[in-house]
Amino acid sequence: MAMEALRAVQILNPSGEVTMPRPDRPRIMCVANQKGGVGKTTTTVNLAVALALHGNRVLVVDLDPQGNASTGLNVPHHAGISDVYDCLIDNVPLAEVAQQVEGIPNLWCVPATIDLAGAEIELVSVVARESRLARAIAGHPEPFDYVFIDCPPSLGLLTVNALVAAREVLIPIQCEYYALEGLNQLINNINLVRQHLNPNLDVSTIILTMYDRRTRLADAVEQDVRNHFGDKVLQTVIPRNVRVSEAPSYGQSVMTYDPGSRGATSYFEAALEIAERGVDKVAGHNA
Repeated sequence: MAMEALRAVQILNPSGEVTMPRPDRPRIMCVANQKGGVGKTTTTVNLAVALALHGNRVLVVDLDPQGNASTGLNVPHHAGISDVYDCLIDNVPLAEVAQQVEGIPNLWCVPATIDLAGAEIELVSVVARESRLARAIAGHPEPFDYVFIDCPPSLGLLTVNALVAAREVLIPIQCEYYALEGLNQLINNINLVRQHLNPNLDVSTIILTMYDRRTRLADAVEQDVRNHFGDKVLQTVIPRNVRVSEAPSYGQSVMTYDPGSRGATSYFEAALEIAERGVDKVAGHNA
């Protein structure tokens, strides 16, 4: 119990004393995997909250018409609310649409409403359709340390907009059979976007989710992914954890729902690893 309480204080950071390194320039990360149910939204929400609770200014862009990231951050996204659709189709400034996340001072969210379902088709005839999101993010007057873009589980124009806007791709991989299936398609699309639309794009981070230590399969998948992607794979793995699954139904991240849980600790450690890698990488570029 005492350990849990200690972890909870470290994660919620009420004094603001514990900080994660801030990058020298905004890190725009597209969270993508066209397989559904691998933990994209859960990963987006929890990493964003962890970084925001530890001194970083963070924006979450919900690009999935289901609006699950908006739900997980308890941001209103019913019909009639200004959302990311308005930015993409009608050029409404991102700053007018971004909502402050309640209870987390450094975190904002651009919600998705059901209107976004039609955007895929409407974007087809729009000028510079692939770079609408990039332009909207670049036009935001306040700089962010991190921008996380939560993609739909498909490789259509919304995901292409995310890949053009981002500098980094973060891929959550579920530790299940067929984990690597379909990834080739995603990597091919990322390479196409890099060649034609965004030469700065880099698959920087792979995170293993829904890890069940009791199974040999999880271990085998982990080894497979580490052999395939090397040091892009975070050392921290996210366990299967009932608290992580419960949190969104309360409009919360696992960080605030049960900060002493294994799920919260794992996402905190993953966020710290991402923050430290970002600083190392920038230092490496500058060296």
